Amino acid sequence: MLNHRPAAARGHFDHGWLNTFHTFSFAGYLDPAHMGFRSLRVMNEDRVAAGRGFGEHAHDNMEILSLVLGGQLEHRDSMGNGSILTPGEVQYMSAGSGVRHSEFNPSPTEPVHFYQVWIVPDETGATPRYGQTTLDLKQPGVQPIAGDGAAIELRQNAAVSFLRVDAGETLVVPRSRPHQWVQVLAGSGEVVAGDARQPVGEGDGVALSDEPQATLAAGSEPLTALVFDLS
Repeated sequence: MLNHRPAAARGHFDHGWLNTFHTFSFAGYLDPAHMGFRSLRVMNEDRVAAGRGFGEHAHDNMEILSLVLGGQLEHRDSMGNGSILTPGEVQYMSAGSGVRHSEFNPSPTEPVHFYQVWIVPDETGATPRYGQTTLDLKQPGVQPIAGDGAAIELRQNAAVSFLRVDAGETLVVPRSRPHQWVQVLAGSGEVVAGDARQPVGEGDGVALSDEPQATLAAGSEPLTALVFDLS
């Protein structure tokens, strides 16, 4: 089964300092038909103005991944971690029993563009933990991010990968579990699963369930995507 979540159907708020799109219900955006997909709960695409950000706030019992696509994102948390992420860097925070953190754009002139993803953990009250890994956004192929022995190990039976498909090429969507979510970051093309062919573009999502194999095909320009392999 293949279900398309068009970019234009996402929740959208422009607060001036923050331009944000919500694939699933989040904060002031509530859509009972789109509360998440399997353990994937939040898929936010954010652009934060120079010198602005999210002040310190608390989370618990959630696996949080942030991927920077442009600009810089400064992270600080109550575990003592502090870093500035640049394009291709991924941050992981397992909030566990509770953590406070802030995310800020340290540039005085340039916006930051990033995705933040929340995955529901399979255990609660665990000790919070933090990690980072780096992707090459220009490298064709599949780059593991989290789960299945990747640099980041999730508290959930799930895996996350970054895919880049060069123009006119195809890649098999990573699959070792029954369900996958493909989130297109940039470019356009189509997701092919059996007899189904779904055109996709920037910001689109596609849910796949019990498909033996799916491929991601790029059109006339490279296509990049995040793939979530979910139980």
